[in-house]
Parts: sequence; structure tokens; C-alpha cells
Amino acid sequence: METKAIYARLNRVFQNVFDDDTIHITPSTTANDIEDWDSLEHITLISAVERTFRMKFRMGEISSMKNVGEMVAIIRERTPL
Repeated sequence: METKAIYARLNRVFQNVFDDDTIHITPSTTANDIEDWDSLEHITLISAVERTFRMKFRMGEISSMKNVGEMVAIIRERTPL
């Protein structure tokens, strides 16, 4: 899947999870950039991303992701073109 398409789908996931249509993610977006992104919402977000892209993150990946760009890299690696 192309990176641009991943960001488009992922942006919709973020907007739905955080119930905020004004969210526009970038590769450098972190939890510090989104007001309601706390540890509980992180679990909800990860689950929603996994459902959307029909994949599973490994525990080490979840704990080591520093920003949305790293999340996109993992998704791109795991999803077919």
C-alpha cells in the first residue's frame, strides 16, 4: 500500500478514535500533539489501526513507536502494495 493511502486511512482512524475531525496527522505527530491521547486511548488507537489495516503490531513495536511516521513504516512493511 502506498504511503499516501496509509496516511489518509490512518488520519480517519485518528479522527474517529479521538472524535475530532480537525486532527491531521504527519510523520512527526506524537501523543503530545493530540490532547486526549493518553495510555488508555493509545490501546484503543492501536486496536483500531490493527482492525483497519488487518494486521497486528508486536508488543515491542507498540512500546518503541515514537511517532506516527514509525507506525506508518510498520504498516507499510506489513500490508501488500
